[in-house]
Amino acid sequence: MFMKEVTYSSTRGEGSKYTASMAVLKGLASDGGLFVPDHIPALDKTLEELSEMDYRGLAYEVMKLFLTDYTEDELRSCIAAAYDSKFDTDEIAPLAESCGSYYLELFHGATIAFKDMALSLLPHLMTTAAKKNGLDKEIVILTATSGDTGKAALAGFADVPGTRIIVFYPKSGVSPIQEKQMVTQRGANTLVVGIHGNFDDAQTGVKKIFGDKEFAAELDKKGFVFSSANSINIGRLVPQICYYVYAYTRLLKEERITAGQKINICVPTGNFGNILAAFYAKNMGLPVGKLICASNTNKVLFDFFETGKYDRNREFHVTTSPSMDILISSNLERLIYHIAGQNAERCSELMAGLSANGTYSINDKEKEGLKDFFGGYADEKQTSEQIAKVYKKSGYVIDTHTAVASYVCDRYKAETGDDSPVVIASTASPYKFTRAVMNSIDPAYDKKSDFELIDDLSRLSGTEVPQAIEDIRTAPVLHKTECEVDEMKNIISGFLK
Repeated sequence: MFMKEVTYSSTRGEGSKYTASMAVLKGLASDGGLFVPDHIPALDKTLEELSEMDYRGLAYEVMKLFLTDYTEDELRSCIAAAYDSKFDTDEIAPLAESCGSYYLELFHGATIAFKDMALSLLPHLMTTAAKKNGLDKEIVILTATSGDTGKAALAGFADVPGTRIIVFYPKSGVSPIQEKQMVTQRGANTLVVGIHGNFDDAQTGVKKIFGDKEFAAELDKKGFVFSSANSINIGRLVPQICYYVYAYTRLLKEERITAGQKINICVPTGNFGNILAAFYAKNMGLPVGKLICASNTNKVLFDFFETGKYDRNREFHVTTSPSMDILISSNLERLIYHIAGQNAERCSELMAGLSANGTYSINDKEKEGLKDFFGGYADEKQTSEQIAKVYKKSGYVIDTHTAVASYVCDRYKAETGDDSPVVIASTASPYKFTRAVMNSIDPAYDKKSDFELIDDLSRLSGTEVPQAIEDIRTAPVLHKTECEVDEMKNIISGFLK
């Protein structure tokens, strides 16, 4: 079957067309926009055919449709290297049924968060792309993290030849386990920096550096080129589409649904990449009804879906679900581009409003493009109560981010009466947020240390402590650098000397 090439261009109308491998290498367009495909390809295998494949085989069938300039051997080789023994289950992304919903466990990789699903693959996609395009410079991965992307990117790129990786995280805005995972990272090519600010400060700082043409030219002369491991990189987004297709086909194979029956997908959402991948899956032909977007107290996305106005001018809340503590949801720009009829000029105008005033509003026609979405949110009390509720009902332990989605999912069902099967993206292991999880189940646990709580959680849930946690119990802190937001560029220059 003939497969039409997919090319990539900027959401803001830079004008150039890029192959998939070039888009993966660049990460961010030169005008500050995000790369989007010129069309969303349709699945070219039936759902029944896909249901007979394992995760690796299905991932190839989905990704080949977007990454059209990678050869079959190149892509299969990248997939095999990514989804190997780093994952503690052969299924890679198993489904667990609890309290009337299906939890898609995306935390079985090396760093026990959903970011592993794409960041185990991205280094291989990137180094393959460098060879394909004759790139002879060292790739510098520049990443801002709200807790999970950083560690997953560090684990993926550590000691990968021809790369260096610099991760900025909010010094006081991640969980103790998340921070320990990052600052104990080995690898001569890695640098972890705690910034004095929040995630949005880190993300804005990184984007500003990407847009600094003089700095890029200076580094180019020294043999370096920037790229990104954040979800703004299309090489992060495409692998995420696969697990929604996989979840549907597992339900089909187990005869929990019939072919063509619609499911709903509920995603705890911060930077909007994970739920955008579900939107792409739906537009490829996956039978999906509602895309349920779950926010925490930083409910900028909920308000957007309610009103059509995006407004980041509000108080920033530090919560027990830190990976969602975000007021500038970068990947929403890709959705805006699509609902604006792929009008880059309109998208650029709205993003300029966000940059200048912290706000923009979409028109009535564009609002129509949001009809597939339902927005909801859970505050801290509701999140905690949901962890306790799910545990008491079924013995299943979920983390804080998954609890936000679980609560919003229950609210959606109650408000709409929609009883379609629902897949909830379970984005992190409860072991990553042990104190918040265990306190939710019983406040008496708060008297214990983090690592005592890990052992208690293992007993309570009947699950083994993940290797990722065992590895950091006694690991030495290797990264102690901190900086102000306006010092980020100097830190990068110092590291690349």
